Amino acid sequence: MIKFIDIEFGSGRYQELLDLRYKVLLQPLGLKFLDSFREQEAGFLHIGCIDSSTDELIGGLIMVPVDSEEIRIMQVAVDESRQHEGIGKKLIAYAEKTAKEIGYSQMVMHAMLSVVSFYEKLGFRQEGDLFEERGINFVRMVKQL
Repeated sequence: MIKFIDIEFGSGRYQELLDLRYKVLLQPLGLKFLDSFREQEAGFLHIGCIDSSTDELIGGLIMVPVDSEEIRIMQVAVDESRQHEGIGKKLIAYAEKTAKEIGYSQMVMHAMLSVVSFYEKLGFRQEGDLFEERGINFVRMVKQL
């Protein structure tokens, strides 16, 4: 069984989420976490997915307000040993529900090409052209909430 939690910036769980994001998203690409970016995260919403039986953080993401209508999800990560269990799908559904409850009408993201089809299955659509950030190709994806 899994549960979702809000993670407080700077807490022990926040450090666990940073470690998970690094291990799953950055390390395989040979990238380092930018400490200068960490300060910006103080104003972001951090959501964690916990395995209830072990109290272990197995997934998480960041939600960043863009404006009064739009919120962006970033750094969606699920522990490699728990992938293909539907955790990512549940994590996105929880993020959508949370965003809707706090008044957002649209969710956006910059998705790496390798995960575009996953997000399309969840109702996101591609918008705009392919673009590059730090040597990685992305596409903007949008979903109305």
